[in-house]
Amino acid sequence: MENYEERLIAAKKAIENADSVLIGAGAGLSAAAGLTYSGKRFTDNFSDFIEKYGIEDMYSATFYPFKTQEELWAHWARHIDVNRYSQAATKLYMDLFRLVQEKEYFVITTNVESQFEKAGFPKDKIFEVQGNYAYLQCAKGCHDKLYYNEELIKEMAAHTKDCKIPSYLVPKCPVCGGLMDVNLRKNNYFVQDENWYQANNRYDEWLKKNYKKRIIFLELGVGFNTPGIIRYPFEQMVYSNKKSTLIRFNRDYPLGMKENIQRTISFDEEMQMIVTALLEDTDARYMEPVAWLRKVQ
Repeated sequence: MENYEERLIAAKKAIENADSVLIGAGAGLSAAAGLTYSGKRFTDNFSDFIEKYGIEDMYSATFYPFKTQEELWAHWARHIDVNRYSQAATKLYMDLFRLVQEKEYFVITTNVESQFEKAGFPKDKIFEVQGNYAYLQCAKGCHDKLYYNEELIKEMAAHTKDCKIPSYLVPKCPVCGGLMDVNLRKNNYFVQDENWYQANNRYDEWLKKNYKKRIIFLELGVGFNTPGIIRYPFEQMVYSNKKSTLIRFNRDYPLGMKENIQRTISFDEEMQMIVTALLEDTDARYMEPVAWLRKVQ
């Protein structure tokens, strides 16, 4: 795409003038932050699983047909520890917090590694729609309680040998006695507990209060895996609110709907570079708006 400087100036001005900011974040944001599921980060942490099972990346490995629960949970423990517990807040997420912290904001995300909370976003301003690595549930969803898993995951990881954990560490449902699973929306048994519904209600209330104002829909790394959660609703709300602006960061799918083209600012450049530029105090904020932006103000 062309006119990077003009797009940057327009985004900066839109954010500065906004009454509120709704962040919608997908897997592309975490990848841009360095939480990649392939390459060196994968090979450094999963060399034994690669050698034994031939797995090719962290994402596809979560679907590998491990023959035993001991193998399955050895893998999940490593995966969760690497991506949730051993991973500190990344610079990109912390910079996003700096970018919006003085605004009225909310976060809806399909990401599950708690980077927003680690970066300083208050928990009551985050809606993790697809679950969280830090919780276990009954694999068949026999009840709606979740179980914080840090101590168990650390113990599993510490006792993994030959890509297996001891049988006594395999989690069992305390209600039905069946198998447990990670609280991720990957089948029809995903548990939405009381906290999930409370977060959903906070999101709905925030939207009722803010979406008709001069609002920025800040969409980061959201593709077409689950577009009905963030991407399509954001487009619909931008279309219905002529005072709104959609700022989209996406390497592969940056462009918006043609109906919203005059109120969409798209970036396919490196995300950290753009966020850093938006945070910088430069003369850009005092420059005359570019012609196309003046048309929509």
